[in-house]
Amino acid sequence: MSNAETINNPTGTTALLVCPNQTMLSEIAPVLTHNMAGVQIQPVKEYPESNSLAGVIASSRPRLCFLDVSSDVERALGLIHEVQIIDSSMQIVVLLSGNTPDLILRCLRQGAAEFLMQPFSAEDLKPVLVRLSQLSPTISYGKGGKIICVMPAKGACGASTIAANLAYRRKRLGAEKILLADLDPLTGTISFLLKLKSNYSFLDAMNLSSNLDTDLWKGVVSSIDGIDVVLAPENPMDTMNESQEPTAVLEFARQLYDTIIVDTYGAFGEWGMALAKIADEILLVTTNELPALQATQRVLVHFDRNRIERTKIRLVVNRYSREVGLSKDAIATALHTDVFQIIPSDYESVQRALVEGRTISTTSSFGKSLVTLAERLSGKKPESGPKPKKAKSASLTGLFASIFSKATS
Repeated sequence: MSNAETINNPTGTTALLVCPNQTMLSEIAPVLTHNMAGVQIQPVKEYPESNSLAGVIASSRPRLCFLDVSSDVERALGLIHEVQIIDSSMQIVVLLSGNTPDLILRCLRQGAAEFLMQPFSAEDLKPVLVRLSQLSPTISYGKGGKIICVMPAKGACGASTIAANLAYRRKRLGAEKILLADLDPLTGTISFLLKLKSNYSFLDAMNLSSNLDTDLWKGVVSSIDGIDVVLAPENPMDTMNESQEPTAVLEFARQLYDTIIVDTYGAFGEWGMALAKIADEILLVTTNELPALQATQRVLVHFDRNRIERTKIRLVVNRYSREVGLSKDAIATALHTDVFQIIPSDYESVQRALVEGRTISTTSSFGKSLVTLAERLSGKKPESGPKPKKAKSASLTGLFASIFSKATS
């Protein structure tokens, strides 16, 4: 292995990159490293001899091999066979300099799992990784897109409206591929908010999860203004009879999208916990009214008991009004959690958008807050603007303190 080196930190799965062609190597290596986070890429700049191949595999224990076939077709075909004898579970992706159907067929018959052709691109690699992950569900070939789960702490907090509009705001910030997933099996409302209809839903994707590919996925999703949307089923009873959970579908979607915005009904139950665990960030949506904040406290306690990290929870206070309910500081004190974003009460703008089936204007107070929320989630520093007026100080004594002390006990 004198011609081998390591790309990426040695964490997670290892993949061999056997490529004597230096031009091809310089093209494929960055595509792999930029799209397979957490996978250690180990280049091998010449074809290993048969007597040393077992040692190469034993030393690095790779689960995947990218193999240049074009430099020496017969030697590469022989390597596919030899690798399969040494480790039949290793998946082989052959690298080709052009579209040669006969050679592709020979490679697949020899035992290759997938193929890639020059010029190599992330667009071509992603569906290949999806199919490889389906063949070996226990192996991760890179985390993929970010999952942001929007959860209401209490019903009617406006979480679905935030989820739908956040997807558009993220798109405007430059995320290339966005999925808005209505994973509320009880009262999914994204179809109503966006005036969309589809013959298929996330339930169909779940039923197809073991055979899901990009072609089937295109039939499940709807597209609107450059955003893919997967809807909830019209009949909630069909969903409630299902014992499946959404993890497999979301892991599939990770490989196709930069950002996945998930709308769901809440945190409690196995469904809610599955979404909370797979999410990279949780937008916990509440209002500044006392009943909603008590419900928020119960959700936070539930998260703690189920080992959901507080570091990925973003508390969003929707329909905030300084005239009604508690101040931002009082909320943070009571819940022992920073308020990530305040979204002011803007009834007229929200209602107008709902009736017309469009997103809420960015010139409205709601729209401006959503832009700020999207920027903060993307890591972009929001533009400075007027700060919300400070609410009157709210006391944490009496009934208020009593309720929250019971919730945390």
